[in-house]
Amino acid sequence: MPTILIAGFIKNKGRQRKMAEKKSQAEQLKEKLFYVKKHATLVMSEQDEKKADKYCEGYKKFLDAGKTEREAAAAAVAMAEKAGFKPFDKKAQYKAGDKIYVLNREKAVILAVIGKSDISNGVNLTAAHIDSPRLDLKQNPLYESDELGYFKTHYYGGIKKYQWPTVPMSLHGVIVKSDGSKVTVRIGEDEGDPVFVVTDLLPHLAEEQYKRPATKLIKGEELNILIGSRPFRDDKISEKVKLNLLNILFEKYGIVEKDFLSAELECVPAFKAKDVGFDRSLVGAYGQDDRVCAYTAFTAIIDMKAVPEKTAVCVLTDKEETGSDGNTGLRSAYLKFFLYDLAENMGSDGRTVISATRCLSADVNAAYDPTFPDGYERNNCSFVNKGIVVTKYTGARGKSGTSDASAEYVGLIHNMLDKNDVVWQTGELGKVDFGGGGTVAAYIANLNIDTIDVGVPVLSMHAPYELTAKNDVYMAYKAFAAFYKMK
Repeated sequence: MPTILIAGFIKNKGRQRKMAEKKSQAEQLKEKLFYVKKHATLVMSEQDEKKADKYCEGYKKFLDAGKTEREAAAAAVAMAEKAGFKPFDKKAQYKAGDKIYVLNREKAVILAVIGKSDISNGVNLTAAHIDSPRLDLKQNPLYESDELGYFKTHYYGGIKKYQWPTVPMSLHGVIVKSDGSKVTVRIGEDEGDPVFVVTDLLPHLAEEQYKRPATKLIKGEELNILIGSRPFRDDKISEKVKLNLLNILFEKYGIVEKDFLSAELECVPAFKAKDVGFDRSLVGAYGQDDRVCAYTAFTAIIDMKAVPEKTAVCVLTDKEETGSDGNTGLRSAYLKFFLYDLAENMGSDGRTVISATRCLSADVNAAYDPTFPDGYERNNCSFVNKGIVVTKYTGARGKSGTSDASAEYVGLIHNMLDKNDVVWQTGELGKVDFGGGGTVAAYIANLNIDTIDVGVPVLSMHAPYELTAKNDVYMAYKAFAAFYKMK
């Protein structure tokens, strides 16, 4: 009898639970009709989340290795060559499955895998940028003031200048000496290296500084990098600290002050890429705008096992943060010329290939920050951990400076992402009339290419230390891999 009673009780409880679990018509209708952005963890399997964590270990190494556009390009080429990519030769004959690359002035890279179908059907193109906001040295940077040695800088890209003082900085770049030889510089990244720093005024004496607007709290000409303080041991000369510093540089690199005139030297944060949070769910690092999309886009193409139906192309470009001008930026013709050369090599014409091409402009978007909610319109912004963000248009004010992807192309990408189980969301760059920004999408679309922005949401964008969610990073990789396979 007790056994029967217990069984009946369990059976009755199960029936009640089923009734409670049964959704009302309204709940079912809401689930069917509403667009809801879901946390990636609640959508992904535990196995996929472990894959995301593992994938981001390689991503962090790339961030540490490629802190400038030159270093990022070199790292990408090294990985590509290891995967079987070879320099593009216009005179060679290529077939489906061949892997090629072009290095543009050591600052931009194009990677391609030849597809099965006729190239006149177009290519599947991704475009990311590998330059990031930083402090560039002026051409004549070294000076001494009150027995302290400094570098004068000119900031690169859109930064909040007040964020950069008191941050440990490393020095990267190249110096071309008067004899034509080139010296590579990378100081401040290894454990035993010195670092450099922009100083700031102590709060006790900052009463007048506090009266400045935020844009001028630190002025551009105050971003001077402290590089030394010991004088050369000789009382007979002036600027002894400067002489001592130049002597150190001469002994180490064989350079003199005039060699700075033909140098490209960049000061970037010396921080290493690290996991962030007790749950290690985030990546913290300098330069994730836009190296997070660069890494995911180019690893997706070099990891391809099967030959794609259409030729897959990935461009990692320079100069996006300053408007994409110059011969390594996407306002120049180097991408167009490559597509023309590839088309000619494979028996087609460039105009036909370009007009049939599809593009994902692989760039980041601003993630919603609950601490600073006023800049965002919550229905139309992106969130960390809710997948990649598809941005139909960027620009500012009345959509100026954007390509504004068509509904047809948005729908095509929408369906591609859904079919490949990519967690994704849509988002704009903040509220209307609150500022804005742009990507390379407009310049590619101007070639008559269907283009839309797809990228990773970023917290603290353009700061010395930016944040991304590992799940979002992995979803970007999945998205680009799926895009390359599109017919």
